[in-house]
Amino acid sequence: MDYSLQRLHNGILEFKITRQDKRNAVNFGVMEGLKQALKQAKADDVRALVITGEGDQAFCSGGDLSVFHELRTEEQAYSMLSQMGHILYELATLPKPTVALINGTAVGGGCEIATACDFRIAKAGVKMGFIQGTLAITTGWGGGTLLFERIAHGDALKLLTAAHVHKAEELESIGFINRVVNEANHEAAEEFLKEELAIHSTVLSAYKQMLIRKWQETNIAERMEKETRQCAILWEADAHHEAVDRFLNKSSAK
Repeated sequence: MDYSLQRLHNGILEFKITRQDKRNAVNFGVMEGLKQALKQAKADDVRALVITGEGDQAFCSGGDLSVFHELRTEEQAYSMLSQMGHILYELATLPKPTVALINGTAVGGGCEIATACDFRIAKAGVKMGFIQGTLAITTGWGGGTLLFERIAHGDALKLLTAAHVHKAEELESIGFINRVVNEANHEAAEEFLKEELAIHSTVLSAYKQMLIRKWQETNIAERMEKETRQCAILWEADAHHEAVDRFLNKSSAK
């Protein structure tokens, strides 16, 4: 199993990527797990959804390149990207509070998953970055579009175009990380959500619907779809496949 689903205290549902040996990279199994988590999160007795990774080294290292590098053409890439894009749209518009509990490194698609959540709690010192540009592609799961909704446009554009890795404390200063903690564990998530969990769930959903209506009026689903399609075009280009080959060769040499 590439994931686990667990009910915590006070109605919190925790989804955990359990691919520690792959730095919790996303594969098709993780995608199916996220679908199940979103389905369960809609139950009346679930107050909030928390997403995290196994171990203390990685929250999520993005898409598993050893799997997805087999996708060569634009349409092959689009099939995967759009599937994950739909998942992140459902995550972003879930009418419950959602939290990314960032227990370790989050890069590429891992940052996109974190961006789709309402809140981001990060362990002190963890490194994060939208590094897709180093592989000659853009964000492709809708995370770039969502990032412009989460923080100031200038800060978002800088994070995407520079494709650097930053410490959680730096990202807290620009509002991307909501709280830095010593340990990104169950207790940290429950403490962060303490006030929300004291409010009736129908009130929480009503407030989240205000945000969802705003996004619907600005066609966020269509904007995310255009991001996905653009990434698929870049995915097919030689520059991307050559960059991934260099990355995989470098990784195998270690």
